[in-house]
Amino acid sequence: TSSLLKPRSLLPFVIAKKKAAESFRTWIQGLWFAPSDLKKSNVINERLNGIYVPYWTYDARTDSSYTGARGTYYYVNETYTTTENGESVTRTRQVRRTQWTPTAGQVHNDFDDVLVIASHSLPKKYTERLEPWNLSDLVPYNDKFLSGFRSESYQVDVTTGLNEAKEKMTPVISSTVRRDIGGDEQRIHTINTAYNDITFKHVLLPIWISSYRYKSKVYRFLINGQTGAVKGERPYSVIKIILAVLAVI
Repeated sequence: TSSLLKPRSLLPFVIAKKKAAESFRTWIQGLWFAPSDLKKSNVINERLNGIYVPYWTYDARTDSSYTGARGTYYYVNETYTTTENGESVTRTRQVRRTQWTPTAGQVHNDFDDVLVIASHSLPKKYTERLEPWNLSDLVPYNDKFLSGFRSESYQVDVTTGLNEAKEKMTPVISSTVRRDIGGDEQRIHTINTAYNDITFKHVLLPIWISSYRYKSKVYRFLINGQTGAVKGERPYSVIKIILAVLAVI
């Protein structure tokens, strides 16, 4: 453990256990296509556990050179033949075309606090949906905040976390490139990005975790300990889905 990087800061729990349970019940009541008896029952079978989960946050300045093409719309008149009242007639209509022009350039982005979970214990598809976190409320790490809660050491090292952070930066960079290309449509052929001034922090974020049982199956859920947002697994009512589809048809 002496080789582990210590947390630099953390977000204290704002949502108390009682409030977290209320948030869960509100979430259950708001689920679409959930079985009716699920909403009527008290389904929390396991005790809510508060845990400080390790995260990395990354800052970086990126410089990206790109090649691509700018598409500009224009319209031409097109003559076509159709049948009206049993007779063949000639009509004219406007048809949209796209003129493509090669482009190249360079864009810059500044990234601040790109979050990457450093734990394998919780399902990433749900932890990412607990965002956003208000990281401006981070406080310096102190053992006193951990009293009464569990905490984890990071399982994702800082280099692996940086690679995940770069994956999160990629769509933002692509969006910046498209804006720089301009026009009505854009094509991106290549992007080469240099990452500069990279810094990182090791932080702990508060999450309530628990599960509930419905018809012999266990479903896990997570609650953001700062905002009360709830994400997790849930059952569906097949009958409600079928009725909804029939109503649409």
